[in-house]
Amino acid sequence: MAEVALVVGTLAAALLLGSMAFFSAVMAPLVFIELDAVTAGRFIRSVFPWYALVVLVLAAVAAAALAADRPVDAGIMAAVALAASVSRQLLMPRINAYRDRALAGDAAAGRRFDALHRASVWINAAQLLASGVVMARLAAT
Repeated sequence: MAEVALVVGTLAAALLLGSMAFFSAVMAPLVFIELDAVTAGRFIRSVFPWYALVVLVLAAVAAAALAADRPVDAGIMAAVALAASVSRQLLMPRINAYRDRALAGDAAAGRRFDALHRASVWINAAQLLASGVVMARLAAT
């Protein structure tokens, strides 16, 4: 049974890392290269909640599957899932609201948008790094 849990946890962590890397390195930049700014913004705004949900689910599955035999890795994956939940439920709605206000001409909202957007990028980078660390640890065993 422990072997099955390790396989499930490793698969979920690998899917998580691959999904995050693809979205961050390929999909998001490509959207802004190929689409005009308004369309790209609307598209990314509609995709990000789904992206965060995928990150949350895969990280939670990995955490649950790894909990018994790999508690450190499970804890890291749980932190990634928690960060995805906070980003999706708290940060994204605020980012979107400030962006709307900034586009309407509110300079203060623009500065707040920039700060929150920067925070979301750092959170995503930390999640990506954490997922990479877990995958490296799993691959080393």
